[in-house]
Amino acid sequence: KSSVINSLKRSRACVVGAMPGVTRCLQAVQLDRHIQLLDCPGVVLDSGDPPAAAPLRGALAPQRLRDPLTPACAILRRCPLQQVRGD
Repeated sequence: KSSVINSLKRSRACVVGAMPGVTRCLQAVQLDRHIQLLDCPGVVLDSGDPPAAAPLRGALAPQRLRDPLTPACAILRRCPLQQVRGD
């Protein structure tokens, strides 16, 4: 959302980052006289998936993982074997 607002505004109106959780609070950005956009923290709803799925959805920052091996294995299971091996 922050990146889209910055693109529409054509300036750095909102802070953006590659990791989730950069936007901490609601921010109003005036686009023009008639349009005001709201940037807010993202909400990741619990989907009932196993805990290993949260990092795959971007709900957890990789630095906060206690066990990075489980999500890494889940990613590898989704990839074709030829792609993983580099064939």
